[in-house]
Formats: sequence, C-alpha cells, structure tokens
Amino acid sequence: VQLVESGGGLVQPGGSLRLSCAASGFTFSTYAMRWYRQAPGKERELVATITSAGGSTSYADSVKGRFTIFRDSAKNTVNLQMNSLKSEDTAVYYCNLQRTLRTITYDYWGQGTQVTVSS
Repeated sequence: VQLVESGGGLVQPGGSLRLSCAASGFTFSTYAMRWYRQAPGKERELVATITSAGGSTSYADSVKGRFTIFRDSAKNTVNLQMNSLKSEDTAVYYCNLQRTLRTITYDYWGQGTQVTVSS
C-alpha cells in the first residue's frame, strides 16, 4: 500500500486549497478512505470520510460546510477541497486507509502534507 499526499501550502485566512492523495497497492474502489489532521501539540483527528463508492461522506463538525471529500476511482485519488480556511485548520494532513485482514484492522498512512493558514 502506498498513499502519497500533495497540495498543501501556505494560504491566507478565507482562502482555499485542494489536497490530493494518490493511492496504490490495493483495490482502491473497494475501500472507504479518510483524511486526518494533526496540529502541533494536539492529537491526530479525523477530518472526513468517504465510502468506497463515494456515495456517502461524513465530516468533523469543525469543517462541516467548508471541506468536501471526493474520490476519483479512474485515477485512484481521494481529494479534500478546503474552502474558507481558518488559522485553526493549520496542521499536517494525512490520507488514511483502514483495511481488515482476518479480523485484524491495519491503518496505512501517507507521509502527510503541511497546511498553514496565516496572513
């Protein structure tokens, strides 16, 4: 399994960014995918989830209405469109796959991409 995030950077408050996660090494279309983030000194938190077929999504309350998760099964990517960014969105953002094999659940992570919201 390989997950490679891209698209992070420095943006002013109120701005937008789109993160992308390129996935390989597994059958992408059969797994739900998630975005997490971790701010300095804080625990990693779940930001958004999308089901395997993309028909259902869920979001942390802190990003609801501002962030949109979507997937492109032709390109094996899961993306996070982030609008109306706030300083508190500053964090390293991680793409995540959870896969259960013989009753054991494994977490796979990308290397992360830094998002900094600052004027």
